[in-house]
Amino acid sequence: RPRCGDPLAGSPSLTQSRHSLHLGDCVAALARYGRERRRDLGLAAEQLRLARRRLGRITGHVGAEDVLDIIFRDFC
Repeated sequence: RPRCGDPLAGSPSLTQSRHSLHLGDCVAALARYGRERRRDLGLAAEQLRLARRRLGRITGHVGAEDVLDIIFRDFC
């Protein structure tokens, strides 16, 4: 089931400003990945992780890292 419209019908519409923000952050992380991939593989991998995390915030995918962030932010 599509989250942002039918990808075959054209560009998806980002109806919520937070989606636009997360998508912009994802694109920025991918750009940083492109710059880092030849210099430092560890830093490049971190940028891919950040990009995936931002996409997950749009699609509703919540990983263990997100849960731990909430626990430590709210309870520690």
